Formats: sequence, structure tokens, C-alpha cells
Amino acid sequence: MSLKHGLLGLLNYGSMTGYDLKKTFDDSLSFFWRAKTSQIYRELNAMEKDGLLSSEHVIQTDKPNKRLYQITDAGQAELRRWLANPEDDIAAAMQPKSAFLMRVFFAGETSKQDQLALLRAYREQCVQAGNSMDVAYRSINEYGETVNDQEKSKHWGLTALYGTIFYQAGADWASKAIALLEENEEDEEE
Repeated sequence: MSLKHGLLGLLNYGSMTGYDLKKTFDDSLSFFWRAKTSQIYRELNAMEKDGLLSSEHVIQTDKPNKRLYQITDAGQAELRRWLANPEDDIAAAMQPKSAFLMRVFFAGETSKQDQLALLRAYREQCVQAGNSMDVAYRSINEYGETVNDQEKSKHWGLTALYGTIFYQAGADWASKAIALLEENEEDEEE
């Protein structure tokens, strides 16, 4: 997936400002895709040059002026083309690249205390991230009411379910890994 396709997908639901797009990313997509404000605006400018979206300046008297973006027919065609060809994304999802797992792989070069600290920190972050999924579910419900399309909202919920299960699996794995290391530690003491 690229940021471009995420932005096209959001704009397909209606016109938004860059601020609205960033807020929507943070509220509902950030558990599987992070985007910085600068990345969003850079991508919006490139997409407008490519004809995938258009924008208009909205003059406001009591607030700062804003720029409102909307998807074009070419943008909708690109979104449909991307949605129809998921093979590369599926393959990438099945073969994750993880600097953290690389660190775990070589953690035998560190002390047992450091190994356990690494795994405990990971487990804690998984638990916290899992607990924060409530924000994503609330956002999905809010945006679902705005779009007024239960079928689309259902698919948004599927991604949140993936996030919930992913974080739970990470916490479970870390607990098992900790138990295995602590078990080995007891064997070494005997």
C-alpha cells in the first residue's frame, strides 16, 4: 500500500482538508499505517499534479483559510485499479520485515536480564496498543455514520479486528518467550 492509495480511499468518501485527512489517519488507520503531516501534504501536492485529485481554496473570515481536496475520476480509477490488484500487498503482509525480530534473533549475545527486559517492553507495548484500539473502533463508528454505508464500515471494522488480534498475538508470544527464557534460567541454576 502506498500513502497515495490511502488518501485516495479517504477522499473517495468525500472532500477533506489536509488536516481532516491527518486526523482520520490518526484516528482510524494509524494502527496499520502511519503518516506524518509533511508526508500527507507532499503526497497531496503530487497527486494533484498527476490529476488524481483537485483542490480549492476556501476563504474563511473567522478562521484561517483552508484547502479542500476532492478525488477526481482519474483518482477513482486509480483507487479501483489498486484495489483490484492486491497480490503484492498480500505477499508483503505474509513476509514481514522486522528490526525487532532481528534484534530478538541475535539477543543471545546479550545478558539474560537484557533479553527479558526487551521482551517485557515489547509485551507492554502490545498490551497498550491493544487497549488503544478502542479509539479506532470509535472512529470507525463515527465515520461510518458520516458515510452512512454499513458495508464500508464493516470492512473498516475488519481492519480494527486484525489490529486487536495482532496486538494480542504479540503479547501472547512475548509471554511465552519470557516463560521459555525464565525456564532455561532455572535449568541453568540447578
